[in-house]
Amino acid sequence: MRRSGHRSRAFPTALTDPLLTYLRLSMCGIAGFRHSDERVADTQLLDNMIGMLRHRGPDGVGVYADRGIGLAHARLSIIDVQGGSQPMHNEDGSLWITFNGEIFNYLELREDLIRRGHRFYTHSDTEVVLHLYEEQGEDCVRHFNGQWAFALWDKRDRKLFLSRDRLGVRPLFYTLQRGTLIFGSEVKALFAYPGIQRELDLAGLDQIFTFWFTLPPRTIFKNISELPPAHSLVFKDGKLDLRRHWQVDFSIETSRRESQLIEQLDSLLLDATRIRLRSDVPVGAYLSGGLDSTIITALINSFTDARLRTFSIAFAAEELDESAFQNQAISFLNTDHKQITCGYRDIADAFPNVIWHMEKPVIRAAPAPMYLLSKLVRENSYKVVLTGEGADEVFGGYDIYKEAKIRRFWAQQLDSRLRPRLLRRLYPYQQNLQRQPDTYLQSFFRVGRNDLSDPLFSHLPRWQLTARAKLFFSEDTRASLLKHDALLDLVQQLPDAYMSWPSFGQAQYLETAFLLPGYILSSQGDRPAMAHAVEARHPFLDYRVVEFGAKLPPNLKMKVLNEKYIVKRAFGHRLPADIVRRPKQPYRAPDGHSFFAEHTPDYVNDLLAPNNIRDAGIFDALTVMNLVEKFRSDNALGVKDNMALLGILSTQLVVDQFIDHFPQGGGPCATSRKTYAIS
Repeated sequence: MRRSGHRSRAFPTALTDPLLTYLRLSMCGIAGFRHSDERVADTQLLDNMIGMLRHRGPDGVGVYADRGIGLAHARLSIIDVQGGSQPMHNEDGSLWITFNGEIFNYLELREDLIRRGHRFYTHSDTEVVLHLYEEQGEDCVRHFNGQWAFALWDKRDRKLFLSRDRLGVRPLFYTLQRGTLIFGSEVKALFAYPGIQRELDLAGLDQIFTFWFTLPPRTIFKNISELPPAHSLVFKDGKLDLRRHWQVDFSIETSRRESQLIEQLDSLLLDATRIRLRSDVPVGAYLSGGLDSTIITALINSFTDARLRTFSIAFAAEELDESAFQNQAISFLNTDHKQITCGYRDIADAFPNVIWHMEKPVIRAAPAPMYLLSKLVRENSYKVVLTGEGADEVFGGYDIYKEAKIRRFWAQQLDSRLRPRLLRRLYPYQQNLQRQPDTYLQSFFRVGRNDLSDPLFSHLPRWQLTARAKLFFSEDTRASLLKHDALLDLVQQLPDAYMSWPSFGQAQYLETAFLLPGYILSSQGDRPAMAHAVEARHPFLDYRVVEFGAKLPPNLKMKVLNEKYIVKRAFGHRLPADIVRRPKQPYRAPDGHSFFAEHTPDYVNDLLAPNNIRDAGIFDALTVMNLVEKFRSDNALGVKDNMALLGILSTQLVVDQFIDHFPQGGGPCATSRKTYAIS
């Protein structure tokens, strides 16, 4: 239903009732609360909450307080730099919004809304959300092409509407405490609200030590929920109503020829890149030297004659470094390139800050170099970068897809001596794997015929390997988890159509619906980027591209073992031949060795000391001490050891930063501010 008043008058500069405050200081993010009663929201409390998110952007903050509702916003200004301040309201003040992200098709939506009689007072995408909500209500999100997390207050209906984008690029957390719904871009904003319990959820920890992520709405903290990707939440009359607004479908469509599909992919990704270049500030790109980021960089070049600024990570560890391929791409595409070289000490020194921004344990050190990369971007005065993220999930680029295909191939002839060799060739950098007999490989990779029918078949070896780190749990932790089954938790979240999809599509769904938002776009995406107020945009995750890729026959995504086949066919002519031909190399960073190779920081010695391990009570002090000694002596360290050390150290940091020593009173706000009393 269209709201009254938007045809008749220009947007007012003053409203009735609420207090609206605009500041200019170094913050970004969204936060707020909805009380069960109608008391006016405390603006100092809103300041404290949004103050915890000051790292997410330097360009401005606003606070809206009214009866029963408080919204806060700290801004990273990218579109309509001068006129897009928030929280933002519609013409008659019946709708208010605090918004994080970008609606990339906002210009097209805006033009359609103008034709329908809507009048705009800004050029921002945020105002488009308000007007489309006037037209479509909660279904407005189905029309957005973008990455978003927002809270919209509908004053007339007295309801708060929260929503998160389809793929989970932007984060959003909430908790319901004594009838008040409290929300924020990060958990630390919720912890700034008085009386919020700060306690580790061991079931969430168990999920991280299985999958690398928690399964929304569960988080690593008790009673703190994450709004799942592709979901919206309505809070009205004290009740929560969680609703899904999008679901990817991996059933196959085979009606078009390969040449037609290649042409369509080219058109879709080109347009997805074009609309992600919409910005009133300069846009750069991450260029790793891999296929995906090189494609995106090439597509950006097709829209501009200006020399594109690109950024990358180089590693001091030669076996992890991709500089040679990066240099080929830089030379071929003629970009203005900046690079940071990351060594062991860089990772160790940055890790506490990384965990503060991750807000959860991690079992890899890979987020730390991404944190340092985004710092480089910001130091070069860039706020926006395009990346190649999502191509591996959508078009079958990961080794795990090859692994599952080989395992199924081997299971058809279990006595074959040749088929296991494919698994060894797949992981040449895992020396321990090369030395094991076939019987070990069959057990480790779950190649038995009974395993083939398991809905999680493709990921069982990975999750089984990760779960070995649970051997370091204390007896009390294990006892508390006896009735908890992480795998069953995940199975219960699978869609009804899942078992009807091809096995390749099932593996893709597990990556796209869970690992992608839970780890890749979070711990390696939004969090390290927004720690330095950098926004990452992902053309491969345009929902049109995702839906297109999901429907493709598996042989067009992986031809035998040639990953991302259709992507190479569609865009190979734009790239250096060596980059098209190179095998997929997963992004890897130095892990546990980083904390002992060159120096051991004091915080590592302190947090992993037996007395502190015992005090926290999560891990067994003796087994942790033995693990640490293995690292100090560099004694035959394997994947399990590295994941265990990273998981233990990061968990201890989470407990230290968020449970034991969380800063009270929120982040710093301006010593003086201009307040507009609305009459």
